Amino acid sequence: MKADLISRRSFLSVVGAVGAAAALTACGGAVSSTASSTAASEAAGESVELIVFAAASLTETLNAIAQDYSAENPGVTFRFNFDSSGTLKTQIQEGADCDLFLSAGQKQMNQLDITASADVNTDGLDFVDPSTRVDLLENKVVLCVPEGSDKGIDSFDALAEHLKAQDILFCMGNSDVPVGQYTQKVLAYYDLDEEALAAAGVITYGSNVKEVTTQISEGSVDAGVVYCTDAYSAGLTPVDEATAEMCGQVIYPAAVLKAAPNAEAAREFLAYLQTDRAATVFEGVGFTAM
Repeated sequence: MKADLISRRSFLSVVGAVGAAAALTACGGAVSSTASSTAASEAAGESVELIVFAAASLTETLNAIAQDYSAENPGVTFRFNFDSSGTLKTQIQEGADCDLFLSAGQKQMNQLDITASADVNTDGLDFVDPSTRVDLLENKVVLCVPEGSDKGIDSFDALAEHLKAQDILFCMGNSDVPVGQYTQKVLAYYDLDEEALAAAGVITYGSNVKEVTTQISEGSVDAGVVYCTDAYSAGLTPVDEATAEMCGQVIYPAAVLKAAPNAEAAREFLAYLQTDRAATVFEGVGFTAM
């Protein structure tokens, strides 16, 4: 399984391209960057500001892709809002302006999609244009430890043993964060009681995947579960990768919202995100384009 992980060498081979773009904008939170316009808006001499709500794990790649999109179609300004998918879903539900939503989990998208099962969309919310919804990317859930760790945590099996012994501090995402929900499935796979471990002070939490990654990088915890792409961005080398049996597939859906202020431009950008050129950026940091 470790042989399938992205190597540090391949990891670094694309960091220049992505990092240069990321350096032009802040990582996380609301970010503004100049990018592209459609041919129609350019011809009309108009500018369009696309408001894109995206999972925090997409910060670096979307900034890089926006730079490419800008070079080809000058005119549209992007306003990115990067955060946990649960937080973004709540902001949309509460009426925040948004053209395009990219979630790190199906649950948060389903909760806004009237065509989704009522078991998930329990409030009957109708924010998503289902005709635009696509499964855009797949990510991987990975286990990481701080550089120089001597705890012997080199696999999920080893992590489970340490958690049972309660002799480490482990970081995971909150329950409303997709990476936290995937981690909960991993814990259940090993018959671990998350609530009991948290009460014993063995588990600490991050409000999004970037916070979990930061705690690992800074060595404030002994191990944590993040996405492969976030490990890449932080320069961490995963020690193990969760299987589909352990936590399912990590699929990122994307959709234009029904109340999108710039629906046509949002559809065009979403189409661009499905091109080979965009796929090259996504796949360079560990995503799999679908």
